[in-house]
Amino acid sequence: MNADDLRALQAPLKERYKTEPEAATITLKARGDLDADSVVCRVDTGKALVEAGLHPATGGTGAFACSGNMLLDALVACAGVTLKAVATAIGFELRGGVVSAEGDLDFRGTLGVAKDAPVGFRAIRLAFDLETSEPQERIDQLVKLTERYCVVYQTLAKPADLGLTVRTTAA
Repeated sequence: MNADDLRALQAPLKERYKTEPEAATITLKARGDLDADSVVCRVDTGKALVEAGLHPATGGTGAFACSGNMLLDALVACAGVTLKAVATAIGFELRGGVVSAEGDLDFRGTLGVAKDAPVGFRAIRLAFDLETSEPQERIDQLVKLTERYCVVYQTLAKPADLGLTVRTTAA
């Protein structure tokens, strides 16, 4: 694909997003299952080998995971593993459960259609559906500690300083 092909692919999407801003907002979802016997969260990425590509809302085929999918998958995986580790460490009885995340992306910002639209997620919602008979006080403790020790959650909540380096090689 060359630049002209990409522009031609995205032109109708950009025009639609200009006239129908609500069509540019898409909710991506990720889900992971907590393993009852180990500190594992199984996230179904839909592919054995995860390849990143354009989301259909930006001209992609839908055959590849977009960066938004991958970010939510990482959040679900990290939150699930952290929750299982914390539950194990504090002796929390957890028979299983589901970790899910939803995130709203407005592709107008990503495609440069609207300068006021965000590039990236507008909102992300993380949820835990737990199989447990523990009292609410213990559940609250588990969630608070999971928030505290989940690397991806903390990075999204309080972004780290980010550096950028470009290296080139001569042909």
